[in-house]
Amino acid sequence: MTTRRAFLKTSVVAGAALVVGVTWDGELFAIDKPSAAFIPNGWIRIEPTGKTILTIGKSEMGQGVRTSLAMILADELDADWSGVELKQASPGPNFKRLGTGGSWSIGGSWTPLRNAAAAARTMLVDAAAARWGVDRATCTTSGGAVRHEASGRKLTYGELTANAAKLPVPDKPVLKAMSALTLVGTPQSRRDAQDIVIGNAGYGIDAHVPGMVYASIERGKKVKHLDSAAARRVTGVIDVVTVPSGVAIIGENTWAAMKGRHSLVVEWDDASTFNSDDHMKALQAAAAAKEKVTVTRSEGSIAETLTGIDATYEYPFNVHAPVEPMNCLASVRDGKCELWVPTQAPNRVQERVAAALGIKPDDVQVNVTLLGGGFGRRLNADYAVEAAQVARAVGKPVQVLWTRKDDMAHGHFHMAAVHKMWGAMEDGKPAAWRHTYATTYHNVNGPPEPEELKDLAAFYREISWGVFDIPYVIPAIETSFVDVETPSISIGPWRSVYAASSVFARESFIDELAHAAKRDPLEFRLSLLDGAKDVFKVGSLTIDRSRLRRVLKLAAEKSGWGTPLPEGRVRGLACNVYDGETHTAYVAEVSVPKTPQHGLGIVVHRIVAAIDCGVVVNPRGIAQQVESGAVWALSNLMNQITFANGRAQQTSYTDFPVLRMSDCPTVIETYLVPSHGEQPLGIGEPVVPPVIPAVLNAVFAATGKRIRRLPMRLDA
Repeated sequence: MTTRRAFLKTSVVAGAALVVGVTWDGELFAIDKPSAAFIPNGWIRIEPTGKTILTIGKSEMGQGVRTSLAMILADELDADWSGVELKQASPGPNFKRLGTGGSWSIGGSWTPLRNAAAAARTMLVDAAAARWGVDRATCTTSGGAVRHEASGRKLTYGELTANAAKLPVPDKPVLKAMSALTLVGTPQSRRDAQDIVIGNAGYGIDAHVPGMVYASIERGKKVKHLDSAAARRVTGVIDVVTVPSGVAIIGENTWAAMKGRHSLVVEWDDASTFNSDDHMKALQAAAAAKEKVTVTRSEGSIAETLTGIDATYEYPFNVHAPVEPMNCLASVRDGKCELWVPTQAPNRVQERVAAALGIKPDDVQVNVTLLGGGFGRRLNADYAVEAAQVARAVGKPVQVLWTRKDDMAHGHFHMAAVHKMWGAMEDGKPAAWRHTYATTYHNVNGPPEPEELKDLAAFYREISWGVFDIPYVIPAIETSFVDVETPSISIGPWRSVYAASSVFARESFIDELAHAAKRDPLEFRLSLLDGAKDVFKVGSLTIDRSRLRRVLKLAAEKSGWGTPLPEGRVRGLACNVYDGETHTAYVAEVSVPKTPQHGLGIVVHRIVAAIDCGVVVNPRGIAQQVESGAVWALSNLMNQITFANGRAQQTSYTDFPVLRMSDCPTVIETYLVPSHGEQPLGIGEPVVPPVIPAVLNAVFAATGKRIRRLPMRLDA
């Protein structure tokens, strides 16, 4: 019987190519053209020359995923790591699930890729054993070759391609023991780092085809008045066309298109009055009221006679702001479309472009480039769809390039949120806990399906990470969700998704309770992770308190928690279990100057992170994710998106500041807990949420001032 993640078997065709494939859904696919290469599946190709090409099915946006996935393949295959080449997958019959998001690229690929590599290795061993006339059990593999130690013979994988391709694909290949993996778990530099550094790597913005033109789009919902005469007179402007997303100015180069757009006279019929200040007031009212509230967790009984501590935490709208703005090069001709696009969701792009053009998905070729930042923004397909529509209207290949202002104003946003916290204390420990979370679900892809709304508690738990899954042992817990719509504003995925604001509120409020009890924040947390069963289930998640205790103790040990610091410096602490999987704990070492400088206004001297993310594939890559997560989170102490009349008011890094080198922590240390479980877990998103509360808890320790609203203001 085959399973969803199994490597599937099919018949062999004549010649040296193998017609077989593995997909995430357990579907067969075919390699269309026989060749002299050994192609046991869509992930591996070994040429007779010995060259090994590994196909990578996830998008590279700075997280190092291409290196980590190649490590998994190469290690299980016993390929020569130094000679491995990487190829980016494109959607099609072979690759139906290429999305990169949810911090599941490595975890979700672990078993399928190992199965694919193990099957190829098995076939190569069988081919060598047959040629030598020996028992396959006497053969070993290493460095891209099969070896027979007893006779001293060796055959490279390249020498075995023709023979291996004639063999049946094993239905259930035997994986190497974890102890036999020699590449996985070792620190490796990114395979494409040099090309990226010296400018040889290809991002979407670098794409170029003969005869292409360029477009800049003035976006709006409905044109009320348009005068393009001045725009058409700009040197280099070729045409002005109207497309569903707005008015596109076509130029011989990007500069001409943008200059022409500046001269365009257009008035929009836009009736939106959405205002972020009014929305925040609505969130505050919703969090404080009892109407339309859905309880997502209820344990124990909260006595009405208990006297509690109240606090309200507020989190603003935010945006992705990647260095490379949205862009796409599209060519539409003869009923087919080809795209060169930096995307996290190639299959979605293929499907939505096909739908917009009225053609078959198979007639849309998606070439995935490197991404100059993603953070969830490039899970949407809007910028690819509009590029295809412009290309069809113009009749030439067109690159649509968004300006920084476009990127800030017309994406989907991270939702604003209000967290109403209440805790009652008895004998120095929490006796009761209430947490009401008011925000907006992701509406970028439309309203939820009716099936999802049949169980509102389950639906809202899925968007309440960091709220309902509070890991602490408290006799009575009640968590709730209240939905507040954001008319005309698209809300969608953003790095760390729902947990960013929730963990900020929860871990700050836990510190408030520790302070009220006059107890050390570390000792207080550890006491709340003891006294009950370690592993418990809440909703669809399973949480292990022992793993959280372990990372807390490790972070405390490595940071020197409780030991003296230089004058003016203090420490803050926070921890989290992300989506029931990755366990993290952070200690931040901070000082607050009497005269705040530019940027953050505080000095983050050191961040110490302890991480339990299951099997570690590339520890260097994990450390880089921790560092980038810290920079991402600290930037969010400074920035926000505000709306007036339905439009974002921030336009650039000037009024949406991101962390500068001068504000970066001097030291960011990463410590990994030895593996729990049989596979890697997520790391890209889990490293973000604990940073802000750890830093702000340190700010409180230094100043006595509790920051409950972002962006951070020390003078408020």
